[in-house]
Amino acid sequence: MEELYDQYRALLFTLAYQLTGSAEDAEDAVQDVFVKACDVHPERLEEPKAYLCKMVTNRCLNLQKSARKKREMYVGPWLPEPIRTPEADQLEMTVVRRDLLSYAMLVLLERLSPTERTVFVLREALGFDYPEIAELLGKQEANCRKLMSRAKSKMGISEDEPVAAEAVEHEWVSRFLASLEQGNVDHVMSLLTEDVMLVADGGGKATAYKRPIQTRDHVARALLDGFQSIGNYQERLHLEAAHLNGENGIVIRSKDETLAAIFIHLRLGKIARLYAVRNPDKLARI
Repeated sequence: MEELYDQYRALLFTLAYQLTGSAEDAEDAVQDVFVKACDVHPERLEEPKAYLCKMVTNRCLNLQKSARKKREMYVGPWLPEPIRTPEADQLEMTVVRRDLLSYAMLVLLERLSPTERTVFVLREALGFDYPEIAELLGKQEANCRKLMSRAKSKMGISEDEPVAAEAVEHEWVSRFLASLEQGNVDHVMSLLTEDVMLVADGGGKATAYKRPIQTRDHVARALLDGFQSIGNYQERLHLEAAHLNGENGIVIRSKDETLAAIFIHLRLGKIARLYAVRNPDKLARI
């Protein structure tokens, strides 16, 4: 079992994380599955990848249903918990980078039912074919295809549209950071699309906008006001480019405390979406 753990842990964590949006829940699910797998007859583990993925999926389906009830009481927008993805040679020990959806896509997954989300993640992130998904979920292949089509429709993705996000280069992030640190509102506005949206998650435990902010002018001023207000209460405020969820993002720190993780979603070279995680409970892994 130790050999199977070493071989499949990263894959199973990647699956569970994208099904739940929570690194903590993903770790618990994977640990629980391996504990239960120790009691499974060896014959049932002849195809360990399929068996373990099915166990993790079932565990996460239950977690998703209970999480939905908790989120009804959540203060402000709920965003997925960010994870720090270190150097490429270290990454495969914790998460399978090629199987990670973009953070913006994780946010869109919240529109889906637990089963729709599961089909989408298995298909688009992990590359399972429909017969494999049908076997794993105990459904007809045609039904899984319908669930996938419905998921894409809810997420605003056309049937033939790729789900890969536009890459955010490190130099681009550095330029954006410089504009924020200088308080240059005109330069910040020049980097935003006209219909840009800022979504912040404070969870009632950190200062954050309780509703999404929209339009270029409002978002630019909200960003600059936000950084100024944080700086007024925190000494030695430090902004840095960081690798989060397999993409380039921003981390805001003060001394040894992480204050925020920010994700950037580009459209034609400009920022279309900004996701700012401020809830301290979600920043433990940053």
